[in-house]
Amino acid sequence: MSVNQLSDSAQNYLKIIYGLAEWSQEPVTASVIAGKAGMKLSTVSGALSKLRQQGLLDHAPYGAVNLTDLGRDYAVTMVRRHRLIETFLVQMLGYRWDQVHDEAEQLEHAVSDFMIARIDELLGHPSRDPHGDPIPTAEGQISIPKAVSLTEITDGSQVQVERISDDDSQLLQYFSDHGITVGARLSIQPGDAFSDTVEVASPKTGAPLRLGQRATSAVWVSVIGRA
Repeated sequence: MSVNQLSDSAQNYLKIIYGLAEWSQEPVTASVIAGKAGMKLSTVSGALSKLRQQGLLDHAPYGAVNLTDLGRDYAVTMVRRHRLIETFLVQMLGYRWDQVHDEAEQLEHAVSDFMIARIDELLGHPSRDPHGDPIPTAEGQISIPKAVSLTEITDGSQVQVERISDDDSQLLQYFSDHGITVGARLSIQPGDAFSDTVEVASPKTGAPLRLGQRATSAVWVSVIGRA
């Protein structure tokens, strides 16, 4: 069965489950999925039951949700579509990186595998999307960069931004305004005691920026040295 034979809803659930586990070690539960999807827990539980009956995931009541091999294959197909479309919109149509997520959410269900292959070829087979998320190959292979959440860096390290979550478009625009984009290098200094903040210099202006947990939890970095 092709992923196109799944409903848009099923495609979305598989992609959400994959995405929740991609950058986190926390168990993926029905309540976590409901929060991510913005839906009622009862609705999500019913959908997960149908996906389990289709052999796409394993889910014990009140337990973690895990994709089966088949479910993962379909999820990776949808992730590939989404991230290639986002990259196409930015590189070829001039979208900002904070504008592409919702657009890709709509287009990923309508495109054919042939169109995705042509987009991939046109873009030169990119390995990362505009937010730094890895783009699966046509064979389903994924190379995830070694990175940790910026919330874990408070010791004066020099870091390189590897990935920024696209969940919050306003936060993406804030980062863009200050030059905090994929590939940017930052010197991290601890913020005031008990403030749960870190301080960085804006790569664009050099001005000091205090980033709270809302911001630091959206950024993944690799450590490249000491400040």
